[in-house]
Amino acid sequence: MSEAIVRQLMPVYGFLERNFRLLQRYWAWELVWFLYTLAITLSIGFLAVGMEMVSGVKVPQNRVLVFLLTGSLVWRYLSQIFWETSNVISWERWEGTIEYTFMAPISRVTQLLAMSVYGTVYAGVIFVAMLAICAAIFHIDLSAANLLGALLILAASTLSLVGLGLMSACMPLMSPEKGTQMTGIIEAVLLMISGIYYPIEVLPGWLQYVAKVSPITYTLKGMRACLIDGIGMAEVWAYVWPLLIVGALLVPAGIKVFAIAERYCKRKGTLKRSG
Repeated sequence: MSEAIVRQLMPVYGFLERNFRLLQRYWAWELVWFLYTLAITLSIGFLAVGMEMVSGVKVPQNRVLVFLLTGSLVWRYLSQIFWETSNVISWERWEGTIEYTFMAPISRVTQLLAMSVYGTVYAGVIFVAMLAICAAIFHIDLSAANLLGALLILAASTLSLVGLGLMSACMPLMSPEKGTQMTGIIEAVLLMISGIYYPIEVLPGWLQYVAKVSPITYTLKGMRACLIDGIGMAEVWAYVWPLLIVGALLVPAGIKVFAIAERYCKRKGTLKRSG
């Protein structure tokens, strides 16, 4: 039984090692991207710190700071999963190996699982690094926060973004020229409707209904309730179980959509193009 499990996990390890080798090859670009995202996150933090000076009105600075930084950091984590899962296909395009990978005697579920694990691990490392830097610079007061509850909500939301990431990976698979840009459009829509930097109640009425479909909306509400209001574990569960259900639906849906896109590309003969 254990040998069978090891045989199933070895291809996953192989894909993970391959992806991290590619990361080493393009490490300079990864550093540039990290500095870019860090600068944006710190800018949001400084916006919260300077809000009282700009408005001339007394504001609860720590509450505003936690609200905005939670949105920025969680968005960086979730969008990183989204992008890295999708970018694995783009990397295959750049390296000219996508046809060979798809011809390998390995189930597509195994490959997609490895893609998702890689994206989650990479996003988690970036999240921890950015969180440590923000905590050191802004000296955030989290003495009344429920940190464990916030982590549980973040972990539960990961499944949903993995499913969405698998769907977005179809874009560069089907169109090497415009697929990455389409992924950016999907990310921008999620950014607008999910309440990253503002409550969704400020959106137009019809857009609020759209916002309630996004799992990121519930992730942010739950994490802010944990970090700002310090809600108990019983209340945390009210945020966790919907995210687990949505994730359980989106992951197989993402695998199915990817399989449909793969069959389409093979039928049209578009896999050979590199871009």
